[in-house]
Amino acid sequence: MKFVATKTPEQLDLQALHRVRQRLVSQRTGIINQIRAFLLERGIAVRQGLRFLRAELPIILANRSDVLSPRMLRVIEGLMADWRRLDERIGGLSEEIEALARQDPACERLMTVPGIGPIISSAMVAAIGNGAVFTKGRDFGAWLGLVPKQISTGDRTILGPISRRGNRYLRALFVQAARVVLVRTKDSDRYGLKAWIDAAKKRLHHNVLAIALANKLARIAWAVLNKERAFECVSTRATSSQPA
Repeated sequence: MKFVATKTPEQLDLQALHRVRQRLVSQRTGIINQIRAFLLERGIAVRQGLRFLRAELPIILANRSDVLSPRMLRVIEGLMADWRRLDERIGGLSEEIEALARQDPACERLMTVPGIGPIISSAMVAAIGNGAVFTKGRDFGAWLGLVPKQISTGDRTILGPISRRGNRYLRALFVQAARVVLVRTKDSDRYGLKAWIDAAKKRLHHNVLAIALANKLARIAWAVLNKERAFECVSTRATSSQPA
């Protein structure tokens, strides 16, 4: 039988910080969506993205009194105040998590993996410790829900979409990391992932490619954590290189 490893007090503290931060981020997203909905009901559309709404909202409140009633202006201003308070709390928790990650050797090693920073590394250490509960990287990927769901019948094995069974928080973080790596093409070349990404682009949709890369990064991260060695790119004799 396989048992869940007992978490240390430090892991529990770090996990608590992540759970509180996750809840606050979700609340902030709800407030932003509510503000967008109220503006759209009055015919005011703002470009997608948190930074665009943050920049344009004061201008809208100052200049669009023709379509926004005084009561609606007060409602949106109250939502903006809630948004600012959540930003302060999220920022404080993020700084505390980053400070703890910088002091932890395991987190420092994980941050050598492309796309992984203090948030992902600390969340991974808080969740699985040194990763010894998994025998291989694929098991960790399956625990995150990043592997295809198998629908087998007779001698046929049909692979469907990813299972999405497991740690939803870590899965979302790894998918975000994969999307960052896909955008930063220079970093992918430096880390030896460019050849793999270019080949996968020819046969996979962009979203499917992000999931596949997230699974690859998760396996690499587990190997770095379990083997207690930093990520390094080992060049082959050919022009391409592969991650260690």
